[in-house]
Amino acid sequence: MKHIIILAALLLSNTFYCGSNNKAVFDVKPSERLLKDRWSAYWITCPGASPYDYGVYHFRKSVSLDSKPSSFVINISADNRYRLFINGEAVCWGPSRGDISHWYYETVDVAPFMKEGKNTLAVVVWNFSPFTPGAQMTLRTALIVQGNTPEEDIVNTDATWKVFRNPAYSPSTDYLQDVGCTDAVDASLYPWGWEKADFSDDNWINAGRTGRGQPYGNGSGYNWVLCPRDIPMMEESLMRMAAIRRSEGITIPAAFLEGRSPLTIPAGKKVSFLIDQSFLTSAFPELIVSGGKNSSIKITYGEGLYKDRIKANRNEIEGKTMIGFVDKFYPDGGSDRLFRPLWFRTYRYIQMDIETKGEPLTIKDMYGLYTAYPFKENGQFESDEPLHRNVWETGWRTAKLCAHETYFDCPYYEQLQYVGDTRIQALISLYVDGDDRLMRKAIKMFDWSRSYEGITTSRHPSRTPQYIPPYSLYWINMVHDYWMHRDDRAFVKSCIPTVKTILEWFADKIDPQTGMLGAVPHWNFVDWPKEWPWNSEQPSGGVPPGGITGGSSILSLQLAYTLKDAVALLAEFGEDDLSAKYKKLYQSIRHNTWERCWDSERKLFADDLKQTSYSQQANIMGILSDAAPVAIQQELFKRLDTDPSLIQATFYYRFYLFRALKKTHLGEQYTGMLKPWYDMLDIGLTTFAEEPEPSRSDCHAWSACPLYDFLSIVCGIEPAEPGFRSVRIEPHLGILRQINGQAAHPKGIISVGLNKGEKGLTGTIVLPAGLSGVYIHDGIEKPLSPGENKIE
Repeated sequence: MKHIIILAALLLSNTFYCGSNNKAVFDVKPSERLLKDRWSAYWITCPGASPYDYGVYHFRKSVSLDSKPSSFVINISADNRYRLFINGEAVCWGPSRGDISHWYYETVDVAPFMKEGKNTLAVVVWNFSPFTPGAQMTLRTALIVQGNTPEEDIVNTDATWKVFRNPAYSPSTDYLQDVGCTDAVDASLYPWGWEKADFSDDNWINAGRTGRGQPYGNGSGYNWVLCPRDIPMMEESLMRMAAIRRSEGITIPAAFLEGRSPLTIPAGKKVSFLIDQSFLTSAFPELIVSGGKNSSIKITYGEGLYKDRIKANRNEIEGKTMIGFVDKFYPDGGSDRLFRPLWFRTYRYIQMDIETKGEPLTIKDMYGLYTAYPFKENGQFESDEPLHRNVWETGWRTAKLCAHETYFDCPYYEQLQYVGDTRIQALISLYVDGDDRLMRKAIKMFDWSRSYEGITTSRHPSRTPQYIPPYSLYWINMVHDYWMHRDDRAFVKSCIPTVKTILEWFADKIDPQTGMLGAVPHWNFVDWPKEWPWNSEQPSGGVPPGGITGGSSILSLQLAYTLKDAVALLAEFGEDDLSAKYKKLYQSIRHNTWERCWDSERKLFADDLKQTSYSQQANIMGILSDAAPVAIQQELFKRLDTDPSLIQATFYYRFYLFRALKKTHLGEQYTGMLKPWYDMLDIGLTTFAEEPEPSRSDCHAWSACPLYDFLSIVCGIEPAEPGFRSVRIEPHLGILRQINGQAAHPKGIISVGLNKGEKGLTGTIVLPAGLSGVYIHDGIEKPLSPGENKIE
């Protein structure tokens, strides 16, 4: 395929796939000298341009090689972000998101892109400044490239690099959210072909140096503390668009979206057409155009269309309008211009609004390059209920779109990594893929976010620190989850100091008069029921009674729930005195909350000391914390699950509802509790939403919890001991007659295939080599060995 000149950072010899899918290029590590010594390369920037303002910059460096190298390893990073080209071919983009004290760089063997003679490294770097995404930490505009060995230092960034500030770019701010601005690009100002080795940069200026690269522990002061990337490169793959749903002013050829028929818009025309991907996705949309000088192309991206600000059924478009993020491209009349935004877009629908002037515009092709964390679907679940397959597929799409360089709460609006979402996402990752690298990164990043108070932020990385104290508790639960599922004592031990500071912070908030949590600062978010609405004057959205002033049973019981996990962690890692101390606090909170908030007439926990309301959330935590005596927990669950007068758990808190279901030995009911997910499928959602309709976000990872539930409750797969060194399998088929499930384990795949007949369950359980366990059903235990185990 011929080379195509690319706008906004991509020139590929193969249009659809870049070097990030070539694993051999990234199977390299930084040299030891770069991990401990100051780098010889400098951070460079553009002289005369403010490094703190919006800007898009192109950097180039050419070197001559006597022969094509078998290996040529470089280390690269930038602020805000970069995309690297070698001799006109796209290699990779980054850096992986971190914070200033943990600034990631990529280590790449670029030899496959190099040749004998002249070789050109070209890098586009951008800084969105006031429009920088909320999850993107930043210091100032800069680029650094460091050779891995002295032989490769010839490409080190210094004043011999050339730089050009691209005036073609300006921020598109028609629709601003936490993901930052979009792009407006004037092609007549763009330095076409800048990535190619034969491009003349004689008129470019020499870069300015701003200081050498530094790893942790080197130097008396720091700018960016450089850390090697600890996750794989993101996946990229061609994604053709599915259908034209409507058009105005033009007829679209049927083969246009298939890449087999160009679309020509005559001069002096205004046209509009709506593309339906048919499902929500995250991708770099690419638009190849020729001609059309002085025309304008407006590209709007949406999860769904709106009528009266409501999306309703996502498949329906009649009478609805598009509201969403907008890219703008102004062609210069040249041939084979390819517009590609600097950052990926999330969309199901794309609306194209085009106006031509004095000459026709030809759109030669339009497609997307799907991108996300490269999770693989190693886990599976099927049953005799066909809808379960739809729930699985939709949930897996939700989980994948919410995982990139960090976990996301949602890919469309925020792309922020919150503890509450991440705990659920990480368990899904462990069970379906088995890859724990993104979970480890998330645990570390929240650890790094600790404030002087001792608690973590609710989300990290985040340019604006936000504190949700209950999320710090869930971080401890997340560390416990990792301990149970991975045999990695050193990593878990490294988290114990933060476990201790969080517990100390909460212990200090206990009201000595009540023995429950008193007033707790910051935003004490629990869930999104309509009874706990947002108030912009105080952090009260999703906060239950007593969540600000003190005396909340829900917050107190959540602390007790977390203390159960914390006590086990402290005891395991040699903190016996603290373990005993917090066990006493756990018992005290349980007792005092029972005494003060249990309503003996309604046989429910009230939400606060004043008993002003009653919720599922309080009683779920009453079960999970064991504040409710074990003997009454099953009846309590039945009561909270069937009383419509209670404040109801939304999609997020149903994760904890299902944990309480399993704890009370009512797992057989699970398969009859999926109506909220069936309802989402019925209104055309192709990912699971943030909250019940009307939902802001159509894709929220915490709503993908059925994937974990299918494997951990229905198939009943869970660790029998820390490190997942053995497995416990206690299935709950409920109304189902047949299930087949596969869950990832560090040693391989655990398979459960069961059929329900008149005499009970029969089937096969297969464990990977080196893993043993126990099968439990109807009070009977059967040992499980590696390999095939018959269930009769």
